[in-house]
Amino acid sequence: MSLRRSFPTVSRGLAVAALALVLAACSTLNGLGALLGNEVRFTPMQLQGSLDRNFPKHYDKLGGLVSLTLMNPRLTIPQGSNRLRVDFDLGLGALGSDSSKPSGHFALTSALRYDPGTRGLHLQDPRIEQVDVPSLGGAMNGSSRALLNSWMGEYSREEPIYRFDNSLLDKLGSRRIGTTAIESGTVVVHLDQ
Repeated sequence: MSLRRSFPTVSRGLAVAALALVLAACSTLNGLGALLGNEVRFTPMQLQGSLDRNFPKHYDKLGGLVSLTLMNPRLTIPQGSNRLRVDFDLGLGALGSDSSKPSGHFALTSALRYDPGTRGLHLQDPRIEQVDVPSLGGAMNGSSRALLNSWMGEYSREEPIYRFDNSLLDKLGSRRIGTTAIESGTVVVHLDQ
């Protein structure tokens, strides 16, 4: 066999091997964070999938006099930002009225932190960026702002927006999770040695 005839076979073999590596990397990105050296990266789509599974959420406040339902979360990472943005449809109810239908919208931005107790990524320093509730005249009054701030504080302490699964934690082995940052449109969890 001449060298000229074996070259296309070798080239095809290398192309197949490269394609297999790319497909393996893509399958890691689908359900889990991508483990790259000393960091794990999550795309907005991965975080969105987690939010979709965990909403809508209904809260009763003041002994049921006021109710709040948050639904249809939409997560983005604005270009050049080190904070993510989550937009929600908001249902408000008072004195037993229905809060399951959207009556407005609000948006928050937040950094993220890892909590070993929940094995998840939580909102850190969330800020309300935009509120539009036509039933309240389009603006947010003091009681609705207090209700949203109360929800954000409770949610950011207790509930992760993304929970690490056992498969990802097994891949991390003995490495400890360090800081969490938002870089170049992805969430980056840095690992300590």
